[in-house]
Amino acid sequence: MRYPAVSFLIQNNMFFIRSLIILFLSCITVKLNLCFSSIPYSLKTLNLEGHFNFDEVHHAARDFGNRYQFLPSAVLHPKSVSDIATTIKHIWEMGPHSELTVAARGHGHSLQGQAQSHRGVVINMESLQGPKMQVYAGNFPYVDVSGGELWINILHESLKYGLAPKSWTDYLHLTVGGTLSNAGISGQAFRHGPQISNVHQLEVITGKGEIINCSEKQNSELFHSVLGGLGQFGVITRARISLEPAPEMVKWIRVLYDDFATFARDQEHLTSAENAFDYIEGFVIVNRTGLLNNWRSSFNPQDPIQASQFKTDGKTLFCLELAKYFNPDKNEKVNQEVENSLSLLSYIPSTLFLSEVSYLQFLDRVHVSEVKLRSKGLWEVPHPWLNLLIPRSKIHNFAEKVFGNILKDTSNGPILIYPVNRSKWDNRTSAVIPEEDIFYLVAFLSSAVPSSTGTEGLEHILNQNKRILEYCETAYLGVKQYLPHYTTQEQWRTHFGPRWEVFAQRKSTYDPLAILAPGQRIFQKAIPFS
Repeated sequence: MRYPAVSFLIQNNMFFIRSLIILFLSCITVKLNLCFSSIPYSLKTLNLEGHFNFDEVHHAARDFGNRYQFLPSAVLHPKSVSDIATTIKHIWEMGPHSELTVAARGHGHSLQGQAQSHRGVVINMESLQGPKMQVYAGNFPYVDVSGGELWINILHESLKYGLAPKSWTDYLHLTVGGTLSNAGISGQAFRHGPQISNVHQLEVITGKGEIINCSEKQNSELFHSVLGGLGQFGVITRARISLEPAPEMVKWIRVLYDDFATFARDQEHLTSAENAFDYIEGFVIVNRTGLLNNWRSSFNPQDPIQASQFKTDGKTLFCLELAKYFNPDKNEKVNQEVENSLSLLSYIPSTLFLSEVSYLQFLDRVHVSEVKLRSKGLWEVPHPWLNLLIPRSKIHNFAEKVFGNILKDTSNGPILIYPVNRSKWDNRTSAVIPEEDIFYLVAFLSSAVPSSTGTEGLEHILNQNKRILEYCETAYLGVKQYLPHYTTQEQWRTHFGPRWEVFAQRKSTYDPLAILAPGQRIFQKAIPFS
């Protein structure tokens, strides 16, 4: 008769134990839910002039590369610098147990999610409302601008004073903070260096939420860390940028070569010549027939009859693109200077094309293409770009293998190539460049057709990029990526080489919890850096 009682007790005990386990698990779930829900709640308590958006955040999980989408928990729309500082300081004070990170997003032109923050906070830098842009004329002119200001707006404002920045990027609808966090390179870099070589002063918010003014003389370590620092050491909220007298007009010239060695020799000659041209770039044309008939409508052949007789025959050609700035009252003198400079070059004579445009039209030239591509629905597609800095001693090996083999059949967008002088770069900044005195920027600016599985598709382009990188590595070319992207810290160590220890030390000084710019995938929050 006792057996049923024992069975009843066992059943009761099992029921009790199960109830305890369910209660315990429920408590853990509630605690975790409270933990995660408290993240947005704590941000809601901050006293800001601007505001957070916790619902409309999907736009901050996209960028120009159109390949990565990491959804943030919130987007900050700051009205003041203190809004950004308050937010970062709050996250800093939450300590290493909080998963929150912060990414500054300008015009969203990053390629691989660098301005995204998974389950973190994205700062919409274009919302920042600081003091108005101020242009200072005089013997050493400069402009003070917000870190969220677009370069095209700086151009428009500085031109009112007959001034303009010295160094540009090819595309001007980018923010100041975005390009200064990388370098900012275009066809003026051979003379003036990148944009980071033309900055006098910065206002920066560190990973501790500190607002710090810095320059070469004041807080110089932070100043040089942030320039080319990939957003790792602080958010650039204001910059003082060097200006020079702006020309009114530009003589814009293009000539073609069918031999890479001759093309490279002429490019290097021009970059070392005094006052030959103000802008020097080049690009590669792979297997394009009927090229001259499809040339930009704004260009005119110097000799239309000769030009019409030129046949490309599907060859790989190299285009040298030049610009000479001038004012109309100096037109005859400048024409003579251009003629003299061109006479020293060895391009194909029938392929000399010229145009005269305003300085504004020339600098904003890429925007014209953007408008056309947007109208055709071809702008917001994947852009698997690959940007490389290649030592001069290896550029011929690179050209032979890549242009003569890997890309011999087709290319999916412009391929830029032009030399840059190392002497115009400041090695105290965080930017990583090859060791040689002259190195080349080679940029594969591909666009993928989303629905394509052929040569225009994303996988095909990514495979080409992989083959190019593998060749660079196995051939020991000493190549460095510009706008670099790596997935492991070991790869980043290799990228920085002997400069890694300095980079890591700067990180531990200015952003010790690794709150900033998680999309670069260099450091993980609360993990040691060295």
